[in-house]
Amino acid sequence: MSRYRMAGAVVLAALATVTQAAQDYPNRPVRVIVSFAAGGPADFVARLIGQRLSENWKQPVVVDNRGGAGGNIGTALAAQAPVDGYTLLLTTSVFIANPSLYRKPGFDPFRDFEPVVLTGTSATIVSRHPSYEVKSMRDLVALSKAGAIPYASPGIGTAGHLAAELFRNITGASLQQVPYKGAGPAMTGLLSGEVKLGFTAVPPLIGLSKAGKLVPIAVTSPQRLAVLPNVPTVAETYPGFQVDNMYGVLAPKGTPKTVVNKINADIVAVLGQPAVRQRLEADAFDVVANTPEEFGRYLRAEFTKWAKVIKASGARVD
Repeated sequence: MSRYRMAGAVVLAALATVTQAAQDYPNRPVRVIVSFAAGGPADFVARLIGQRLSENWKQPVVVDNRGGAGGNIGTALAAQAPVDGYTLLLTTSVFIANPSLYRKPGFDPFRDFEPVVLTGTSATIVSRHPSYEVKSMRDLVALSKAGAIPYASPGIGTAGHLAAELFRNITGASLQQVPYKGAGPAMTGLLSGEVKLGFTAVPPLIGLSKAGKLVPIAVTSPQRLAVLPNVPTVAETYPGFQVDNMYGVLAPKGTPKTVVNKINADIVAVLGQPAVRQRLEADAFDVVANTPEEFGRYLRAEFTKWAKVIKASGARVD
């Protein structure tokens, strides 16, 4: 056999192996690393989707919460996982913000990962403890002139942190971040009055707002939310302001494309289930469910956008 025929045979054998791997996938448990503590919206999305995938795949989908370092610990762990599709990452906007905030985040969003699917986005909400007398975003700016106002965020590089930095950049408000290890702990800090102002995710706040335990001031989406129709947008006072938090699934770089495409198709199918979509929309998630290529373009655009905001704000972590 000539060297060319031999090389062709090797290539065909490799392609057949990859195709077979995708057809057999998954044949053992799949781990989904969530780069935040349990109880927050990223954890909620991972468990909701994971449960349905487990039912469809007939294999356990194990959610592994690895919070810390603003999401860097879990993300770096996922970057080092085997490239076989059995370890996935579900992350948020920290994924594209942290490389601009940290000198050594421990991962590169484009060199170390394969985009799988953007499951959806949600707004950030500015809320306060009932004892804190701030009624509007203009009030917040005015009050901050007397000194920096501490605010709770789900962590460094999260949409809450980015929203506060963008707001500070636009208005000149003096704000001081108090980063927590996820939306759940941030809500606990707000509820206890440990910090009286928060830039946090919407879903955990909806029930707390209705119970009068926390008071929403504004949302960062371009339009008001159906679940909080009386809460104004930041853009109503400061036009053009918009911050969305993403919830995306990625795989380690080098994961076979056929496997990535299968995971994408199966997650998109789950997100298309009426019960799943209704559950997400009830918590103010905007379901996206795009292709890996579309998600990749989204990541690059968001990376560029927030790199500029972070540079302009002077925000750094190390």
